[in-house]
Amino acid sequence: MRRSPRADQDPRTDQDPHDADPLEAAQADRVRAVLALGGVPQDDLQDGLQQVRLRLLERRARGEESPRDVGAWAAVVASNLAVDWHRTKHRQERVSERLSLLSTPDAQVQGGPEEGLLALAVAEGLDALPAPQRQLLVLRYYADLSVPQIAEQLGIPLGTVKSRLYAAAKLMRDRLQVEEVA
Repeated sequence: MRRSPRADQDPRTDQDPHDADPLEAAQADRVRAVLALGGVPQDDLQDGLQQVRLRLLERRARGEESPRDVGAWAAVVASNLAVDWHRTKHRQERVSERLSLLSTPDAQVQGGPEEGLLALAVAEGLDALPAPQRQLLVLRYYADLSVPQIAEQLGIPLGTVKSRLYAAAKLMRDRLQVEEVA
């Protein structure tokens, strides 16, 4: 005997929309990547993803409307989770975790040992940055959020985002000894 769908169910799928995953697959992948780049160990990435989902569901339960850009919102929440994780761990432990990520087959490091060394140098450079600068670099250059999106999502002035990004990029260039091409 087939049940008739409830008023708020999607008749095409017979699923309650509240039971659906609040994040699309691409958004979930982006959250995992932001967490990993933020230094969260691979074993904790799924927990971090669940935390982001939970926060989105809590917003719904409180009756708040969904963020205008769920993907950007989720990336910022993931970035904040990574910052929180960093506050509880020692620097050397973070580098060791990133090394283990680089050695896994799904790390997709292509190009041989040089690429792996560059990835390690970038990871160490990110570790050396103050948390707010690290967060902005990950959101801007990996999560691919625009400067205005970052400012809006973090609730900080546009100029602050720009100045922190500039300072963070300069520190990373200095740390990696990258020469700018004119």
